[in-house]
Amino acid sequence: MPATLKFQDITVPVPGFGAMGFSQSYGPADDAVSKKTLAHAIDIGCTFWDTAVVYGKGHNETLIGETLRDLKARDKVFVASKCGFECFGGGEGLGTVTNKPAHIAEYIEGTKQRLGFYPDLYYLHRIDPTTPLEESIPALQKLKTDGKVKYIGLSECSAATLRKACSIAHIDALQIEYSPWHTDHEENGLIDAARELGVSIIAYSPLGKGILSGQYRSVDDFPEGDIRRTIPRFQGENFAKNMRIVDEFGRLAEKKGCTPSQLALAWVVAQGAIPIPGTRTAARLDENFGARGVELSEEELKELRVLIETAKPVGNRYGEAHMAMVGR
Repeated sequence: MPATLKFQDITVPVPGFGAMGFSQSYGPADDAVSKKTLAHAIDIGCTFWDTAVVYGKGHNETLIGETLRDLKARDKVFVASKCGFECFGGGEGLGTVTNKPAHIAEYIEGTKQRLGFYPDLYYLHRIDPTTPLEESIPALQKLKTDGKVKYIGLSECSAATLRKACSIAHIDALQIEYSPWHTDHEENGLIDAARELGVSIIAYSPLGKGILSGQYRSVDDFPEGDIRRTIPRFQGENFAKNMRIVDEFGRLAEKKGCTPSQLALAWVVAQGAIPIPGTRTAARLDENFGARGVELSEEELKELRVLIETAKPVGNRYGEAHMAMVGR
């Protein structure tokens, strides 16, 4: 697979890196280990990083900021972050979705404080249906006009929202869940809209929240506090049925001479999307970045497509509360 993909007016190394797991959703993490993993990412050239205000309610941005400051490596890394959740009001959960201009203006300054710099790319993490795009998109664009960020993006919006947003200002990036485990956005018009409008596609959870790695066979394999314990796709009979694509991916990866994770990442890149797999360890990071050595032929892509279409997972990709926030 190619070592880089085009992102607007630049090229970036692929795969990139999703940092969320250092701060939430997949059980406890050790900051010292996390910083070593981030340092290793710089060493190997994995320098397209993704974070968000809501990840650990500022913890993730702070961790990245401290790492880059300690290593004096700000100029080596492309950093994307996101606002859109009112997440500092206390209590559990992500917080309330808001895209109000005041929120965007306030949260970018908090991001700068925690990172120590303005990010290269700033997204609206989720779409707030109560704030008109005519208000939120100009506020996001103003960050670009004011020179605070170079690029702006939307995450998990609908095709209609992306089209309307792009009629107000150019949206540089669209972040979506996209993997052989989740291809719904190929069918709902969102990916087609992004390609038509010149919006770069960033794929989070490109390993199907880790399931395509082949290391999980039961919900009991996930640690306490892991979000996957709450996701219908990983529950009961759904989990058992969904092993088909996992097992077949393992078989095809063995035939290819790579790991299942590398095969999945190579497939995402072959679709023209920039995958941002997350991990906590340098060893797993090396495995993911090793996908750069996997070249897929047209015949192999056809074989993978047949598998993806005939072994689609059953069950929602999120629990009810999270599902209500996507596709707006």
